[in-house]
Amino acid sequence: MKYLVAIIAVFVFLLTACTNPQSKSKAILMESEKDTIMQLAAATKQYKKGDLVPTEEVCMVNDAFMAKKQLMVKHEGRVYYGCCDMCKERIPNEAAVRVAIDPLSGKEVDKASAAIAITGDQGEVSYFENEDNYRKYVENLNQ
Repeated sequence: MKYLVAIIAVFVFLLTACTNPQSKSKAILMESEKDTIMQLAAATKQYKKGDLVPTEEVCMVNDAFMAKKQLMVKHEGRVYYGCCDMCKERIPNEAAVRVAIDPLSGKEVDKASAAIAITGDQGEVSYFENEDNYRKYVENLNQ
Protein backbone atom coordinates (compact mmCIF):
# COMPACT_ATOMS: atom_id res chain seq x y z
CA MET A 1 0.00 0.00 0.00
CA LYS A 2 2.80 2.44 0.84
CA TYR A 3 4.34 1.72 -2.58
CA LEU A 4 1.07 2.76 -4.21
CA VAL A 5 1.03 6.00 -2.21
CA ALA A 6 4.66 6.65 -3.18
CA ILE A 7 3.93 6.00 -6.84
CA ILE A 8 0.92 8.32 -6.83
CA ALA A 9 2.89 11.04 -5.05
CA VAL A 10 5.74 10.81 -7.56
CA PHE A 11 3.26 10.88 -10.45
CA VAL A 12 1.61 14.05 -9.11
CA PHE A 13 5.06 15.54 -8.53
CA LEU A 14 6.10 14.80 -12.12
CA LEU A 15 2.95 16.34 -13.55
CA THR A 16 3.32 19.55 -11.55
CA ALA A 17 7.10 20.00 -11.56
CA CYS A 18 7.67 20.06 -15.29
CA THR A 19 4.53 21.49 -16.88
CA ASN A 20 3.77 25.09 -17.57
CA PRO A 21 0.70 26.75 -15.99
CA GLN A 22 -1.32 26.78 -19.23
CA SER A 23 -1.06 23.02 -19.72
CA LYS A 24 -1.58 21.84 -16.12
CA SER A 25 -5.32 21.51 -16.60
CA LYS A 26 -4.77 19.61 -19.85
CA ALA A 27 -2.28 17.09 -18.46
CA ILE A 28 -2.84 13.65 -19.96
CA LEU A 29 -1.17 10.47 -18.80
CA MET A 30 1.12 9.48 -21.68
CA GLU A 31 2.67 6.08 -22.26
CA SER A 32 6.08 7.39 -21.21
CA GLU A 33 4.63 8.58 -17.90
CA LYS A 34 3.06 5.16 -17.35
CA ASP A 35 6.46 3.62 -18.01
CA THR A 36 8.03 6.01 -15.50
CA ILE A 37 5.51 5.02 -12.84
CA MET A 38 6.16 1.33 -13.47
CA GLN A 39 9.92 1.89 -13.25
CA LEU A 40 9.47 3.84 -10.02
CA ALA A 41 7.47 0.98 -8.55
CA ALA A 42 10.24 -1.47 -9.42
CA ALA A 43 13.02 0.80 -8.18
CA THR A 44 11.28 1.55 -4.90
CA LYS A 45 11.97 -2.08 -4.02
CA GLN A 46 15.69 -1.58 -4.63
CA TYR A 47 16.28 1.71 -2.82
CA LYS A 48 14.76 2.85 0.44
CA LYS A 49 14.98 5.84 2.72
CA GLY A 50 18.54 6.12 3.99
CA ASP A 51 20.19 4.52 0.96
CA LEU A 52 22.81 6.17 -1.21
CA VAL A 53 21.51 6.39 -4.78
CA PRO A 54 23.11 6.72 -8.22
CA THR A 55 23.70 10.37 -9.11
CA GLU A 56 22.31 9.92 -12.61
CA GLU A 57 18.94 8.83 -11.20
CA VAL A 58 18.35 12.05 -9.28
CA CYS A 59 16.63 15.18 -10.56
CA MET A 60 18.94 17.80 -9.08
CA VAL A 61 16.44 20.62 -9.63
CA ASN A 62 13.60 18.92 -7.73
CA ASP A 63 15.98 17.09 -5.35
CA ALA A 64 14.15 13.83 -5.96
CA PHE A 65 15.21 10.26 -6.63
CA MET A 66 13.53 9.36 -9.93
CA ALA A 67 14.56 5.69 -10.18
CA LYS A 68 15.71 5.98 -13.77
CA LYS A 69 18.51 7.71 -15.62
CA GLN A 70 17.87 11.45 -15.95
CA LEU A 71 18.85 13.98 -18.61
CA MET A 72 22.55 14.83 -18.39
CA VAL A 73 23.43 18.54 -18.25
CA LYS A 74 27.09 19.55 -18.49
CA HIS A 75 28.01 22.92 -17.02
CA GLU A 76 31.49 24.33 -16.38
CA GLY A 77 33.10 20.89 -16.58
CA ARG A 78 30.66 19.26 -14.16
CA VAL A 79 27.75 16.91 -14.82
CA TYR A 80 24.29 17.51 -13.34
CA TYR A 81 20.99 15.72 -13.97
CA GLY A 82 17.44 16.92 -14.51
CA CYS A 83 14.14 15.25 -15.31
CA CYS A 84 12.82 17.51 -18.09
CA ASP A 85 13.59 20.37 -20.48
CA MET A 86 12.77 22.95 -17.80
CA CYS A 87 15.42 21.37 -15.57
CA LYS A 88 17.91 21.35 -18.44
CA GLU A 89 17.39 25.11 -18.79
CA ARG A 90 17.55 25.90 -15.08
CA ILE A 91 20.75 24.01 -14.25
CA PRO A 92 23.15 26.20 -16.27
CA ASN A 93 21.20 29.41 -15.60
CA GLU A 94 20.49 29.19 -11.85
CA ALA A 95 23.43 28.63 -9.52
CA ALA A 96 21.08 27.86 -6.63
CA VAL A 97 19.90 24.60 -8.22
CA ARG A 98 23.49 23.34 -8.56
CA VAL A 99 24.27 23.49 -4.84
CA ALA A 100 22.82 22.16 -1.60
CA ILE A 101 23.64 22.24 2.11
CA ASP A 102 25.17 19.11 3.65
CA PRO A 103 22.76 18.29 6.53
CA LEU A 104 25.63 17.10 8.74
CA SER A 105 28.26 19.81 8.28
CA GLY A 106 26.03 22.68 7.20
CA LYS A 107 28.46 23.43 4.38
CA GLU A 108 27.48 24.20 0.81
CA VAL A 109 28.14 21.28 -1.53
CA ASP A 110 28.10 21.07 -5.32
CA LYS A 111 25.43 18.54 -6.31
CA ALA A 112 27.61 17.21 -9.14
CA SER A 113 30.21 15.90 -6.68
CA ALA A 114 27.98 15.09 -3.70
CA ALA A 115 27.11 11.75 -2.16
CA ILE A 116 23.32 11.57 -2.56
CA ALA A 117 20.93 9.65 -0.30
CA ILE A 118 17.18 9.27 -0.02
CA THR A 119 16.18 11.08 3.17
CA GLY A 120 12.45 11.63 2.66
CA ASP A 121 9.49 9.29 2.59
CA GLN A 122 8.57 10.35 -0.96
CA GLY A 123 12.01 9.96 -2.56
CA GLU A 124 13.39 13.33 -1.48
CA VAL A 125 17.18 13.37 -1.41
CA SER A 126 19.92 15.10 0.56
CA TYR A 127 23.42 15.90 -0.65
CA PHE A 128 26.53 15.21 1.42
CA GLU A 129 30.12 16.42 1.00
CA ASN A 130 31.25 12.79 1.03
CA GLU A 131 30.17 9.30 2.04
CA ASP A 132 31.78 9.70 5.46
CA ASN A 133 29.44 12.61 6.25
CA TYR A 134 26.52 10.52 5.03
CA ARG A 135 27.49 7.63 7.36
CA LYS A 136 27.87 9.99 10.35
CA TYR A 137 24.49 11.54 9.55
CA VAL A 138 22.84 8.10 9.52
CA GLU A 139 24.58 7.15 12.79
CA ASN A 140 23.28 10.34 14.43
CA LEU A 141 19.74 9.51 13.31
CA ASN A 142 19.96 6.02 14.79
CA GLN A 143 21.07 7.21 18.24
